[in-house]
Amino acid sequence: MVTSDQRRRQLAREKYERQQKRREEARRKSRQRWAVIGAAAAVVVATLVGLVVGGVFDGKDTKDAAAEPSASPSAPTPKKSPSPAMAIDDKAKYTFDLQTSAGPIKFEMDAAKTPQTVNSFKSLADKGFFDKTKCHRLTTGGIYVLQCGDPEGTGMGGPGYTIPDENLDSLGKPNEQGQVIYPAGTVAMANTGQPGSGGSQFFLVYKDSPLAPSYTPFGKIDAAGLKVLEDVAKAGTADGGQDGAPKTAVVIQKGSVTKN
Repeated sequence: MVTSDQRRRQLAREKYERQQKRREEARRKSRQRWAVIGAAAAVVVATLVGLVVGGVFDGKDTKDAAAEPSASPSAPTPKKSPSPAMAIDDKAKYTFDLQTSAGPIKFEMDAAKTPQTVNSFKSLADKGFFDKTKCHRLTTGGIYVLQCGDPEGTGMGGPGYTIPDENLDSLGKPNEQGQVIYPAGTVAMANTGQPGSGGSQFFLVYKDSPLAPSYTPFGKIDAAGLKVLEDVAKAGTADGGQDGAPKTAVVIQKGSVTKN
């Protein structure tokens, strides 16, 4: 016969076992829940790693910087190879004659102020580097330029070397925004935005344009050439935007440099 004391102890033991079972079940569910969370986290981490490796979060916008009307004249980072040996008279003036599909554009270059730039352009022109190339970019808002000098016609080409910046203080003191005016008729070097990164791309200014004083100004366009540029600008871009390929194609049929 079970005494009342024994019965109490049995009930207490059964209650304790039920509590233990409930606690164990709760721990089991908790472990399952965290296992699911951990697996999901691993998937997220793996996905993020894949995206980083794939370049989605590499900090680079896939759109061209030239998509903004106020964007500066840019050029790719060139491959490192030697620039041409100095072979010009650094006290003379030279004329760059561009025979283009839109009309002739000539500009004078002062070797005394920009010897490295003039030397590079003469060397390239003598090799026919600019022949049959197109001016790939026209801007009609923010800045007013036609950009040329890329053998690929995409904004990504160059000669395979860089030349130093020159004559950067010739346009006066920068304003509060760190800009100076590149006057209409100016020819200047495009670059990557880094010092000493100019190659073969250059831009022709057809209307006063505010820019940082980091683009070597090395030429002055004659009146006839400026009129050609103004006519190209009036036609606008091919897609009607403020920055893009010119609607009036400008192909440099022949580019030559002669000493004055």
